[in-house]
Amino acid sequence: MAVELPAAGETLDAGWLRAARRARLLSWVSLGWMALEGAVAITAGIVAGSIALVGFGIDSAIEGFASVVIVWRFTGARLRSHTAELRAQRLVAVQFFVLAPYVGFEAVRQLASGERPEVSVVGMALTASSLVGMSLLGVWKRRLALQLGSLATHGEGTQNLLCAALAAATLVGLAGNALLGLWWLDPLVALAIAGVALREGLATWHGEGCCAALAPAPGAGADRAGCTAPTGPANGGSTRAHDACACGETCVCC
Repeated sequence: MAVELPAAGETLDAGWLRAARRARLLSWVSLGWMALEGAVAITAGIVAGSIALVGFGIDSAIEGFASVVIVWRFTGARLRSHTAELRAQRLVAVQFFVLAPYVGFEAVRQLASGERPEVSVVGMALTASSLVGMSLLGVWKRRLALQLGSLATHGEGTQNLLCAALAAATLVGLAGNALLGLWWLDPLVALAIAGVALREGLATWHGEGCCAALAPAPGAGADRAGCTAPTGPANGGSTRAHDACACGETCVCC
């Protein structure tokens, strides 16, 4: 069902606005991090001859677009726009669809080539920092997503967590290659990450997995207990995400 945001003359709830500002700020932080991370990873990958590191750097650029989408979503009049939320949701989903085949392709190519990269201390330090930083950003954004009722923000947070998982896979591959010569660990884990990215993209596109209060008017007191998951064909025979959802008026059911 469509979500009714406050009318133009109404003031958005102060708590919701604070959460929106935090989501926008975290997206700016992510964008800066991704830009630096991508540049360092690609440079270190070229120097070490590491396909995994170069791929990790390009992945950062792909995921950076999701941060741009969230900044756009929570700027100006779009704060109260349900249409903007749906557009942001779809744009973030597209990033999953770009990310999944790219990571999968790079993993298969690395396995097929059997190329063993040089040891890269810079690469290991970078991926270790990304593992910690992206995990923190991802968890924080997903918590804010529940406050905002924003599946787009939830999707961006999930992409950050996938970035952390990819950083872990790359780190394992680099360390395994440096210590034990186990270069194939990285692409095997990356294949699993590609599958998760595809699943998350489909869920985000169809609007699954997020049901929370969205921009309540002052004193409205959004009833989170009234938010329920989609009921599918049993609810009026509709399979569309919003039509099939039995949410309260102050909830966005994705």
